Amino acid sequence: MGFGSYDESEQQDQNAGDVDDNDGVTVHEHTHDGDVSFESDASQEELLDKLEDMK
Repeated sequence: MGFGSYDESEQQDQNAGDVDDNDGVTVHEHTHDGDVSFESDASQEELLDKLEDMK
């Protein structure tokens, strides 16, 4: 088998009519609108230093 060869038995007519529309992906299924907040005892300078260390 050379490059680009394929087994023709795998290329049979694949009927898309058997697809159930309910099996699709719902992209907004887990979409949430809200706020995220947190409290930290670290100063802004400490946080920026930590960020710089991670980079």
